[in-house]
Amino acid sequence: MIAVIVYLLASVKIVRQGFNYTIEYFGRFQTVAQPGFNFFPAFFYRVGRKVNMMEQVLDIPGQEIITKDNAMVAVDGVVFFQVLDAAKAAYEVSDLFVALMNLTTTNLRTVMGSMDLDELLSKRDEINARLLLVVDEATTPWGIKITRVEIKDIRPPVDISNAMARQMKAEREKRAQILEAEGLRASEILRAEGEKQGQILQAEGRREAAYRDAEAREREAEAEAKATLMVSEAIANGNAQAINYFIAQDYVAAIGKFATSPNAKTILFPVEATQLMGTLGGIGELAKEALGDGKKS
Repeated sequence: MIAVIVYLLASVKIVRQGFNYTIEYFGRFQTVAQPGFNFFPAFFYRVGRKVNMMEQVLDIPGQEIITKDNAMVAVDGVVFFQVLDAAKAAYEVSDLFVALMNLTTTNLRTVMGSMDLDELLSKRDEINARLLLVVDEATTPWGIKITRVEIKDIRPPVDISNAMARQMKAEREKRAQILEAEGLRASEILRAEGEKQGQILQAEGRREAAYRDAEAREREAEAEAKATLMVSEAIANGNAQAINYFIAQDYVAAIGKFATSPNAKTILFPVEATQLMGTLGGIGELAKEALGDGKKS
């Protein structure tokens, strides 16, 4: 009875979640035990390989790679993979991890060795995509799926790093000088535009002022001509007072010039107001006589 119980316990296979067990019948692969309770008669069946079916990470150690332009760089990365077929992963390759590492390292050298240093530093996504395609295709017979290949670090030599730093500094200084020159150019353009607009506005102001002055002179001339016409009509009608207006206006203007003369500091003006009116009256009488003689004749 005890022997039967021991035999039954030996025949029970409990598979953990995330794993698949390969079952061999007298050393030959028979089936795959899924997670949970499994019963296979002992002594006839045994567990061959315990295969991890979860996604796993394989770290690729640093590699020295010579680029297309003969630059030595150190590269390391990681590979993410998952076993899809436990039987193939167990029996199609001797050591899955060693084989996958060697395969990835070889293709890493092939892909990156065909590129220039500048391409390696600027096209990391393209390198990852190419490695993923090549390695995934090569590992399909092993029953695994390569989900991702990532380049962790690319380290160029120290002298190249220093040269790249100097190049970057020179490029930034160049961009700074270009931006400064463009700023000065824009400032000069704006200043010139401002001066141009100012000159245009000044010219328009002078034109408007000249137009206003001309309009004022035109109106003044029209008023003067109208006054002259009215006075001429009054004189023609026998009104002698009209001519007195012009004579007095010119007389007062002539006296005003003495007051505004820059050379005359003292003005002697012996003429009194009554004498001025008498003078104007005498002039008016002369005008009357002239007009009267003209009528008589």
